[in-house]
Amino acid sequence: MGAPASTPCPCACAERVGEAASGADTCAIIVAGGSGERFGDPRGKQFVDLCGLPLMCWSIMAFDRAPSVGAIVVVCAPDRVAQVEKDVLSQLSLAKPVTLAPSGATRQDSVCSGLDATPRDLPLVAVHDAARPLIEVEQVEACIATVRMDEALAGAILASRCTDTLKLVEGEKIVATPDRSFYWAAQTPQVFRRRVLLAAHKAAAHEGYQGTD
Repeated sequence: MGAPASTPCPCACAERVGEAASGADTCAIIVAGGSGERFGDPRGKQFVDLCGLPLMCWSIMAFDRAPSVGAIVVVCAPDRVAQVEKDVLSQLSLAKPVTLAPSGATRQDSVCSGLDATPRDLPLVAVHDAARPLIEVEQVEACIATVRMDEALAGAILASRCTDTLKLVEGEKIVATPDRSFYWAAQTPQVFRRRVLLAAHKAAAHEGYQGTD
């Protein structure tokens, strides 16, 4: 997998809007199903104001401006669909069609739900966390291009080199200091061939595996 620097819900639940933009090969999946429990705000990070707009707006706008992106799926809690429509989508002038899909119990379930809602004619998908608003169009395009240019790659992710000193801990005891030159911090977007990610989710469901990203 390349790394440029720096129980799923049925898709019938999704609200489909329009067709994929022509000349593009990627659908963005913006995961915005967080409850805000860890953040300490019942609205969730994705709805916190950032420069006059809900935080998740900035991620959506970045993917809307990316030439390779032909459609966008926003995954949110079913009881927040109206809020997303009113406070987010209605505030933006988007060129790409947007689909709303219901989030699941875990991030993996939410991504799978969003994947089910993606257009079949777009061979690539770009999974991105709504709570990462500083994503740039150039980073989106770099990830997509990495996968597009090499048929042997299943996917590519945005990542940054670890600069902090890492410690391996057992209980409360430091047992090792790994060489940080081998470690990268995974970020989003994470771009995959749609068929590969679908197969991975199917295998995970069959094996009872739960991952993060």
